[in-house]
Amino acid sequence: MVGLSVVVLGGTGFLGRHIGAAFAALGARVHPVARSLGHAPARDGTVIGMDLLEAEPGAIAELVRATGADVVVNAAGQVWHGTGEQMAAGNAVLVERLVAVLAELPGPPVRLVQLGSVHEYGAGAVDAPTGEDHVPTPVTAYGRSKLLGTRAVLRAAAERGVDGVVLRLANVIGAGVPEGSLFGRVAAHLGAAARAAARGEQVADLRLPPLSVARDLVDARDAAAAALAAATTPGAVVTGQVINVGRGEAISMSGLVRRMVSLSGLAVPVVEQPVGHGARSDVAWQRLDITSAERLLGWRPRRDLDDSLRDLLAGVMPPGHPPLGAAATTSDRVDPSR
Repeated sequence: MVGLSVVVLGGTGFLGRHIGAAFAALGARVHPVARSLGHAPARDGTVIGMDLLEAEPGAIAELVRATGADVVVNAAGQVWHGTGEQMAAGNAVLVERLVAVLAELPGPPVRLVQLGSVHEYGAGAVDAPTGEDHVPTPVTAYGRSKLLGTRAVLRAAAERGVDGVVLRLANVIGAGVPEGSLFGRVAAHLGAAARAAARGEQVADLRLPPLSVARDLVDARDAAAAALAAATTPGAVVTGQVINVGRGEAISMSGLVRRMVSLSGLAVPVVEQPVGHGARSDVAWQRLDITSAERLLGWRPRRDLDDSLRDLLAGVMPPGHPPLGAAATTSDRVDPSR
């Protein structure tokens, strides 16, 4: 890893920051790219400003050349609250432009690690984990747009010699999760509740849509470790592959939210409200088969779920808040089956 040059698209975002930090900790030269900045590509690891949807292909190619990139990790894209058109642009069109540039670059192929999503699959079966051979049937605009990005990488690998691999990530949790996600929303409410309690004010109820679904999760640091492995595993093993990255468990969102409240030490009532007309439609059950990740990458999840939740909560609690809850007892731990 020492001296490896890594371009992280979406490098200032939630997952991009974790991935960049993981590469840098092992001696790689990391070049984060963000859409909102305006300065030119740099070789010293400072953030590079470039809108990949607006930039000319030649400018994208020059970015790769100027950084001496060995690896490009695509952690960019549109996740929460975007329109269907915005998601298609950020999650599919951007990938198509990127692989077209990489296919034309001279010299040794640059490894592309594309971050896909469990939401590309749609619903999983309750009685078996979802493997990479599952026929994707996404039910959300986000899942459909991410699937288009995945297919662009696989097509470029098969037809144009692009050295690309797709990590199909479970729902990512950990420090810095944006408020647009369920986890970020709950954490933000608990942080606000902690500040209210410190002022002697009444703590507001935590009002959420029904929490009847179960989701596979992965800690952001475990996801970053998978990106490290995908970046350095020989191309004969991973090029053109889709590899699931998750815990291999379907975690009850109801149990997860209540565990977050318990760890916070706050007496915050959780109120599940009926979903209004026009609310997001999603699947009830997702659990990934992660055996390919261990077989191909030597990767498996290592972080305890409570550790992930503590990391998330630590970033929103006010100074002086009591230490977050101790490790869960057998009766207190989130039960994946409920």
